[in-house]
Amino acid sequence: MVEMVAMRDAYGQALVDLGDRDARVVAVDADLASSSKMDLFAEAFPERFFQIGIAEANMTGIAAGLAVMGFIPFTSTFASFATCRAADQIRVSIAQPNLTVVIGGAYGGVLAGKTGKSHQAIEDMAIMRAMPNMTVLAPGDGVEVRKAVFAVADHDGPVYLRMSRDPSPVVFDDSCEFKIGRAVLVREGRDVTVITTGIMLGRAVEAAELLAARGISVHLLHVHTVKPLDVAAVAAAAEKTGLVVTAEEHNIIGGLGGAVAEALGEHRPTPMKRVGVADVYSESAPNDDLLQKYGLTAGHIAQAARSLMERRAAHAQP
Repeated sequence: MVEMVAMRDAYGQALVDLGDRDARVVAVDADLASSSKMDLFAEAFPERFFQIGIAEANMTGIAAGLAVMGFIPFTSTFASFATCRAADQIRVSIAQPNLTVVIGGAYGGVLAGKTGKSHQAIEDMAIMRAMPNMTVLAPGDGVEVRKAVFAVADHDGPVYLRMSRDPSPVVFDDSCEFKIGRAVLVREGRDVTVITTGIMLGRAVEAAELLAARGISVHLLHVHTVKPLDVAAVAAAAEKTGLVVTAEEHNIIGGLGGAVAEALGEHRPTPMKRVGVADVYSESAPNDDLLQKYGLTAGHIAQAARSLMERRAAHAQP
């Protein structure tokens, strides 16, 4: 049975453990500590926890000030609010001066607990990717979230840390290595490459099994750092099979698919398909219904891979 862990639970506990190690770590929240699990830090270190209320722009400015004073601030709110409501403050107060602030985006993607399109984040990685100096992380499971929290505390400059709400499959164990800017090879394969980020990792692993049952070998590369992208690993994975599918719970414009297409366009042009939200705003519904309607299931990843292979086979015919 596959272990399931919510990224927000892993985040909350990791932040407490980091706070034990480093007294410079502080937490700044916009009225969602119980949702993001930053309340664990508030309970452990009340003197280092700042509750700003429903004021994301103010939260961001305060975090910038704390960074100037030598602290390592972690902010936390829903990903849609962190990146859209506070975009100007992030740009001017954090990204431009290149301050070390970790912007925690909880509830990334469409699975935001039936809260509807206002709370679902499908543009967040695109917004953060476009800001100079910004590092964009989307861990694949709870293990990577924990490792990311410790990694960003030792990183100079701003970081956007994207997480999902609901429990998701644990793919890695504690021995896995997490290096900012370095992709992870999850599975060796020969027929088609699948490149994934964030919570789509678990679905991509499932898709690889579905394809294996059909005799199709998947080369699976996990990209937890969307910016800076591990261009060498992406190009090598494309070279391995000559076909690439990207998978993300994000708009297909501006996120992982866009980053991979940009890299391959310059370094290794390769036929590819992008699995993600097809440039539409989603709606409120149960998780399984949302994943099915917006093409985010393991089956959709597998179908994208098969369609690429069919297209290559058709072109190969005399």
